[in-house]
Amino acid sequence: MNSGAGDKMVSLDSFKLIGIDVRTTNQAEVSGQGKIGELWGRFWSADVQGALAKAAQEGDARVYGCYTDYENGAAGEYTILIGRMAGQAEDVPVGLTTVHVPAAKYAVFTTRRGPFGEVVHEAWQRIWEWASSSSEWERTYTGDFELYDERSADPENAVVDIYIAVK
Repeated sequence: MNSGAGDKMVSLDSFKLIGIDVRTTNQAEVSGQGKIGELWGRFWSADVQGALAKAAQEGDARVYGCYTDYENGAAGEYTILIGRMAGQAEDVPVGLTTVHVPAAKYAVFTTRRGPFGEVVHEAWQRIWEWASSSSEWERTYTGDFELYDERSADPENAVVDIYIAVK
């Protein structure tokens, strides 16, 4: 751990993701009225995967869960986009949307290995605790994301990295 700011710190250039999105709140997600689970279900549908095959970066199978357009930090509405790295095509297929993740410094939190729903939830608990107590780093709420790579190919035995934009 690096000064309590995640497992490592990295600086990334901006990049573009393409996928499907929804607006929600943390309160809705923990109350059982959430939309993220349904969004993941839609993401794996044949329609979305077919559209992504035409618009996502070829040969890059990584999946992102990107949190943007925060209304009031962790307390308000935000948009989550589940998708992949955008390809070179300018046209966005019907039903998909894009998001530009700005260049930033990120605190990276890596989950333990386990069922991805469980380990991601645990990591977000750790992130919220860290964000409320950190005096060294402040969240910017400009574009945080979960990265699902080859380590999360088995959803019951996954490792996920969560990138939190900081200043």
